[in-house]
Amino acid sequence: METQSCVRSMRCVCRTCQRAARRALCRRARLEPEGNIVSDHARIKGHTVTRTVHIEASRASVWQALTDPEVMAKWFGDGVGFAALEPGATGSIDWDDYGSFPIEITEVVPDDSFGFRWSGIPAEALDEYSTHVRFTIADAGTGTDVTVIESGFDSLPGGTRYRRDRLEQNREGWDVELDELAILLEGVTE
Repeated sequence: METQSCVRSMRCVCRTCQRAARRALCRRARLEPEGNIVSDHARIKGHTVTRTVHIEASRASVWQALTDPEVMAKWFGDGVGFAALEPGATGSIDWDDYGSFPIEITEVVPDDSFGFRWSGIPAEALDEYSTHVRFTIADAGTGTDVTVIESGFDSLPGGTRYRRDRLEQNREGWDVELDELAILLEGVTE
């Protein structure tokens, strides 16, 4: 049995993804005819987390889900709010179990890209623990590809171990959050 480790790359060979693909527990992992496991789990490269998912939904629907606070709260956090949809606007993404994480919008290109800085710890305002999140969307077949890139982990205070832990926590988080986005927009029920 293959025991090679991975960071959930596009050709993931870890036992978790193999098991998930075989049992269809991971809705995004699949077994190719050649026997390769293909997974779109978020991956870490350097000090950046990246994940791309294909969603069978229109570009306009995806854009609304990424930028409308009411829709965002259905897949990303328990509550989302920001003053305006423009660079410099501030707000927060809130989780009942974790607290309120301040954000500042950095980029808005309608139907193309959306970016914000957010704190990695519950806080009143952005601080040195913040990283940058950027979503891009593109037409792909009958649906839309959504890519999230989170960067800035290399400049976080707290040392190498803290930075690596945050990278891994956020990588796992994007696996969950983007799956929830796909489930919401594709109307999939579990």
